[in-house]
Amino acid sequence: MSQAQVTITRRGLERVRGGHLWVYRSDVRDAEGVEGGSVVRLRDERGRSAGRALYSSRSEIALRLLTTRDEAIDREWWRARLRAAAARRAGLEKDAGAYRLVYSEGDLLPSLIVDRYGDVLVVQTLSQGTDALKGLFTELLVEEFAPRAIVERNDVRVRGLEGLPLQTGVLHGEEPGELEVSQHGVRFRVAPLGGQKTGAFLDQRENHLAARRYAKGRALDCFTFNGGFALSIAGVCESVAGLDISSEAVAASRRNAELNGAANVQFREANVFDALHELEQAGERFDTIVLDPPAFAKNRASVPAAARGYKEINLRALKMLRPGGHLVTCTCSYHMTEPLFLEVVAAAASDAHRRVQLVERRVQAQDHPVLLGVPETLYLKCVVARALE
Repeated sequence: MSQAQVTITRRGLERVRGGHLWVYRSDVRDAEGVEGGSVVRLRDERGRSAGRALYSSRSEIALRLLTTRDEAIDREWWRARLRAAAARRAGLEKDAGAYRLVYSEGDLLPSLIVDRYGDVLVVQTLSQGTDALKGLFTELLVEEFAPRAIVERNDVRVRGLEGLPLQTGVLHGEEPGELEVSQHGVRFRVAPLGGQKTGAFLDQRENHLAARRYAKGRALDCFTFNGGFALSIAGVCESVAGLDISSEAVAASRRNAELNGAANVQFREANVFDALHELEQAGERFDTIVLDPPAFAKNRASVPAAARGYKEINLRALKMLRPGGHLVTCTCSYHMTEPLFLEVVAAAASDAHRRVQLVERRVQAQDHPVLLGVPETLYLKCVVARALE
């Protein structure tokens, strides 16, 4: 590993000491001649050791902290971090056939994501540093977990900020094709090299269970993707209608419904904003409504427009929710904070002339752990609310 040194400012040092793992380029004093993707020694302006980090020559996140200790970052160091992440998820496979094995900063492995779909692993290396180590990670994952295949889903736009190409492919074994996994008794078909994310949205798994506790009667699942919420609540509902604008998502949802023998679930392709308006105008009523839209706020500047979008769909939903019914409403936008999201839902309830109880406030599943000091690791907010009148 490179022994290059990078000097950071006092502000950068305080950020690291405060628990964050990122140092921005504006807080880098001296990185002359340092190669992008290197593991570097950190020094403060007095020359004292501040740990080790991955260095990026392109991103505004110039340094991703690995450790505050003065220790070697070698093959066994990485192995220990991977083992520790796996140990924190021990027993999860009993109920979850697919889960996140490594959650980047949340597991002190910044910019590395590893998802497990049965005996197939899906890897994302999202910075110059982890991308340079992709071969090493593949070897360690084979040694530690003996997967049938390892594939990369490095087709995410954030890699562009690092000057990295977008690419997908097989790193170990043979192309796995479509797989079947079970999540708390619900079966899904996923394609690790296709679809969104790494094949499925794993972060909502525990929220699917929460929704099942409250769901009843006639249900509506908006932005259904592969039918995760719809199929999770089907067993406790009379009927479930799932909506998604993507024809591929609707087709996948229908296949998953057949796989589970869920005859009371129907999916259709629709623009959810338009469909909610049409359903409301038609006087439709539901006992359970789920809103799980894509991220409306991609950056801080888009938050006002995103808030308007969240308010509109929540307003429409609350107008159609029967008294005693439950709304499960989500945002996966990091920039949409929980307090702001609750304000949006409250404003929607006020405009809908509904009294609404807050039943639960939830976040992403436990295999996507939030690291205190790194607020960016908390992105998914899920609110369960009950209509009183």
